[in-house]
Amino acid sequence: MRRLFLALLIGVITTPFAAAQKVIDVPTRPGVTQRFLLLTPESPKAAVVLFAGGNGDIEIGDNGRPGKGGNFLVRSRQLFADQGMVTAVIDAPSDRAHLGGFRETPEHAADVKAVIAWLRENTRLPVWLIGTSRGTQSVGSIATRLLDGGGPDGIVLTAAMLTDRNYTSVPDMNVDALKIPVLVVHHEEDGCRYCLFRDMPRLMNKLAPVTRKELITFKGGNNKGDPCLAQAYHGFNGLEPEVISRIAAWITAKP
Repeated sequence: MRRLFLALLIGVITTPFAAAQKVIDVPTRPGVTQRFLLLTPESPKAAVVLFAGGNGDIEIGDNGRPGKGGNFLVRSRQLFADQGMVTAVIDAPSDRAHLGGFRETPEHAADVKAVIAWLRENTRLPVWLIGTSRGTQSVGSIATRLLDGGGPDGIVLTAAMLTDRNYTSVPDMNVDALKIPVLVVHHEEDGCRYCLFRDMPRLMNKLAPVTRKELITFKGGNNKGDPCLAQAYHGFNGLEPEVISRIAAWITAKP
């Protein structure tokens, strides 16, 4: 019994702090609010806004539970908080069911600008945008639209959209004009046809003028189902703790 008690005690001591979380609805455009799920850890170092891939509809309920939580970034939200990041998981705005066809619009940038302003006012921390898959199209578009003010302090592009037949790929955006740090995170075995690692030079060449940038790659993990979905290499399946810790370390590192 004594050994069992000690084991349980050690487990309590070493279990990561569960960040307090709540649902926030920020007013943006006239009659529109932007919802996000906020996780606030103890002694935070920075704030991050997470953009899921696909249609970007997380369906965050009033109880704080995402209706769709399988996306790489959404399922890893507590890991970001464990690394000392105030974490905002962004949903579709109140006037839209999803972000499909909306990610590159001025309205989307305005909604996220309001979220960035809220986080800066309430946390007094630098705010970074992190996207995965189609979420990188949100992040790239927003960052380039907000070059003149109100934009993020840095961006992270995971499993970036390197080619696209229907929308603008990240290398085709005006990312070479960015004056903020850019971290690119990619799985070398990503099997999604829009995110093949062989196409990565296009993005890194486009980012050449950016002062602080880096490409961090990963191998291994688990690869299940559709190569463009979250349980494949595309979603860093099985590598989440390592990927998030590397991202957090890069965000908080001194230039």
